[in-house]
Amino acid sequence: MPYEADKVRLMKIKKTKEKLNEAIYHTVGLLEVEAWVTKEPVIYSHKTVGNHVRLHPGDRWGELWDCAWFRFAGVIPAEAAGARIVLLIDVNGELCLVDESGTPRQGLTNINSEFELALGLPGKRVVDLLPSAAGGEKIELWGDAGCNDLFGHYRSGTLKEAVIAVCHEDIRSLYYDFEVLLELAEKLPDTSSRKAKIVQSLYDASNCLSVINAKRVEQAAGIVGRELAKQGGDPSLTVSAIGHAHIDLAWLWPVRETIRKGARTFSTVLRNMEKYPEYIFGASQPQLYQWMKEGYPELYEQIKERIKEGRWEPQGAMWVEPDTNISGGEALVRQILYGKRFFEQEFGQEMKVLWLPDVFGYTGSLPQILAKSGVEYMMTQKLSWSEYNDHPHHSFYWEGIDGTRVLTHLPPEDTYNSPAAPRSLAKIESDYLDRNVSGHALMLFGIGDGGGGPGEEHLERLAREKNLSGLPPVVQEPSLAFFQRLAQEGARFDTFKGELYLEKHQGTLTTQARNKWYNRKLEKALRELEFGSSLLHALGGSSYPAAKLEEIWKEVLLYQFHDILPGSSITRVYDESLERYAKLYDEVYAMIGKSYAELAGLTGWTGETAIFNSLPWERKEWIRCGEKWQWAVVPGMSYLKLEDAVHYKKAEGIRASDGMLANSRLTVRFNEEGHVISIYDHNQQREVIYPKAAANVFTVYEDTGDAWDFPHDYRETVAGTMKLVNSIFRTDGPQAIMEQHYQYGESFLVQTIVLAADSEKIEFQTEAEWNESGKMLRVSFPVNIASDQFTSDIQFGQIKRPTTRNTMIEFAKDEVAAHHYIDLSQPDYGVALLNDCKYGHSVQGHVLDLNLLRSPSYPDPDADRASHRFTYALYPHAGDSVTAAVHRKGYELNVPLVLAEGSVATETRRDPVQLIRMDHPSVMLESVKKAEDSEHLIFRLYETDGTRARTAVTFGLDCLSIEECDLMERPIELLREHSSEIELEFSPFEIKSLRVGIRD
Repeated sequence: MPYEADKVRLMKIKKTKEKLNEAIYHTVGLLEVEAWVTKEPVIYSHKTVGNHVRLHPGDRWGELWDCAWFRFAGVIPAEAAGARIVLLIDVNGELCLVDESGTPRQGLTNINSEFELALGLPGKRVVDLLPSAAGGEKIELWGDAGCNDLFGHYRSGTLKEAVIAVCHEDIRSLYYDFEVLLELAEKLPDTSSRKAKIVQSLYDASNCLSVINAKRVEQAAGIVGRELAKQGGDPSLTVSAIGHAHIDLAWLWPVRETIRKGARTFSTVLRNMEKYPEYIFGASQPQLYQWMKEGYPELYEQIKERIKEGRWEPQGAMWVEPDTNISGGEALVRQILYGKRFFEQEFGQEMKVLWLPDVFGYTGSLPQILAKSGVEYMMTQKLSWSEYNDHPHHSFYWEGIDGTRVLTHLPPEDTYNSPAAPRSLAKIESDYLDRNVSGHALMLFGIGDGGGGPGEEHLERLAREKNLSGLPPVVQEPSLAFFQRLAQEGARFDTFKGELYLEKHQGTLTTQARNKWYNRKLEKALRELEFGSSLLHALGGSSYPAAKLEEIWKEVLLYQFHDILPGSSITRVYDESLERYAKLYDEVYAMIGKSYAELAGLTGWTGETAIFNSLPWERKEWIRCGEKWQWAVVPGMSYLKLEDAVHYKKAEGIRASDGMLANSRLTVRFNEEGHVISIYDHNQQREVIYPKAAANVFTVYEDTGDAWDFPHDYRETVAGTMKLVNSIFRTDGPQAIMEQHYQYGESFLVQTIVLAADSEKIEFQTEAEWNESGKMLRVSFPVNIASDQFTSDIQFGQIKRPTTRNTMIEFAKDEVAAHHYIDLSQPDYGVALLNDCKYGHSVQGHVLDLNLLRSPSYPDPDADRASHRFTYALYPHAGDSVTAAVHRKGYELNVPLVLAEGSVATETRRDPVQLIRMDHPSVMLESVKKAEDSEHLIFRLYETDGTRARTAVTFGLDCLSIEECDLMERPIELLREHSSEIELEFSPFEIKSLRVGIRD
């Protein structure tokens, strides 16, 4: 007699699996439910202050983002005596059950949460109550709820389920036996004898389970158990698995909900650790741990115990998982400085792995930052999202712009929400691009963003898959153990050099422009404040405001999270962050003014105006003092009394007339539409603008994308250009000015184009009222330069990128990140486009293009419909970007000279100090600050242009010692004692940090 067809057998097996699933829980009673609803979260002691409602399944309790304290009460019926009792609860939102003191005990997630179902089901609704009930026990549980699913969506706001149930443990166990074996069979080839035996075993068990009762379940478990017991042989690949719950600190929910998501997730992890002794979990982002410490101290102590035990791995090195395209270089350093210090101080562990699974590309300066912070490894998976080209490796050495390498691994499953199912292990084995030279791969399993991380389904599967014939073996272990094992294979790994560019999400370089404006301004303001505070502290003035600076820095770092600064969160996130940004901005500038006023007073200039230059080179600029323009010359990293800084200089050669601005160096001509049609460089006797082209054209494109992406072919869908309404030519002191007024649709733009006397650059100071939807505003400069590459300013250096689109890699890299400038140069001449707050750039052929504003409607329907201000500048120059010191022009646009009036003089008077001098034009001082744990000053320098540089460094104060230190401020080498001078040598783009002891 022939065997039953596989199709029929598999169908029967699947039906049996579903029957088992439905039989696991048996309802024996209902819970009484009442809730106290509020608009914002309230603490446990205030749990009954909200609007009180009694609920039955189907009753509505809240709207999106409402909060509520739920009380569940009931009695276990006598007929349930001896049974394992659970509660099944689903409030159509996220819920955190608490103990008698209000400490989180377990998180629950509604079953119908949005989630990628290929990765599993997101709901968590089962609450273990008693392993064996006596009957008659009273139940009372409290829970803190949010009326949103794990992705911030509204799911009716109604109570779905609240019951007492018996859990049939034998059926539950058999269900997972079926699930794992069935999926394994489906992943094996049809010709596999292993598959045939598994299918037959499951089919026989299914026939046995025509009636589901304890005896039949025991028989079926014995049948399938024989196949589960079969182990693999010597493995070619071992998978390291670690529990994971990627938590976006804001995204489709506000920051306040993230804190609650953290408590729900972490309490669920702790409960599962009690049930599954082999379970290892990891979590990154010290900011999240800090919130737990402040808001849930008892929960935090439980986490610390699991960390001490070795079953909970702190991960990530950085304060948050930040965007690395837009965040400044010093900000990335501070992410690691504060992140690693937190983990060391709280848990006694030094982080060795950078954990960035979800950020939108990786700057080429990051490997050096990591290596000089003691971070040896990096994990991400986001590159798998690229749209045109596949990254060639999963395990490789990533080499940065300076030549530093860091061992990097991309989990081959291409997700950080693995279901830990047989299909996961099969995909890892089949897709691992480096399986020819590596026998180890990483799997991150669990459900993030409030999904509670791994559930029982993940852990039950792993218990059966440890060494299951037909799959690569899997071991639960910390990621550091995995990387240490991977490093032993590293000699055979390839190296990938340059930035890790994500071929997706280029819109995030522009979306939510106001946040990006504040980010740039605050990064520069904090640099200014630390310079003034360091100098004041060294001179014996006020103490260094270390605690306040750390507090401000950490909030700025929070807003650099990869769904806040890039612009991909909901409206509320930006309403709240913009409000906080404005307060931080005012606070930092008030502190700058106070420190500079005290420095001037300390020098004896009470009531007199002083001018401060925090850049490390002499600056000669026109400044406005009240209604008067003056020419100021200020030494680098120093300050002067204003009357000593100003020099007589006649503003010669400036002209502003219809259609023209001019000074002694440049003549700029405009057409009737307000576009620039000519920039003539008199010194070099050449035209800057491409023949017959127009520059500074505000082009509006159709943009059907969301916050993350705009159409790659946007150039084919021009919606129009902003139209010139009127223009005014005038002069103001040393400035020739053209003021232009533009309109497009419901949007208005006012631009003040400024050409100062003797200046080499043209500034475009812009204010815009942007009210469009589904549009993108860009400005372009076609220039008379021919080059296959252009230079982009990035953190701690620069990177060369193609102007051609010859290959799919070049085509995909059309929109790129740059900070202060991009530059297109021939050996003899070039043009730089500078900016003070923009990041999205494109250079194709001879056209420099800057992305100014977008207006997507998801996830924030109001994105960028607001008032904006920004400045960009065009700097034509002789030679290339290095010869022309373009990096200095970029810093000068972003770091203005500062005026301050001296405060009341102290008895101690000090002469003005030039804090540091360097004699090489390619060495930049990025920051100066007081050391975290001593009275030393930290000076962070780097080589800007990709050359070898030897420079003399002279400090303006008596030095006891000069040491080189790493980015964690740990001494590396003593360089000099009792001397204020030293000579340093830099390799291309090298970062050096000096730890300097100053004599009192």
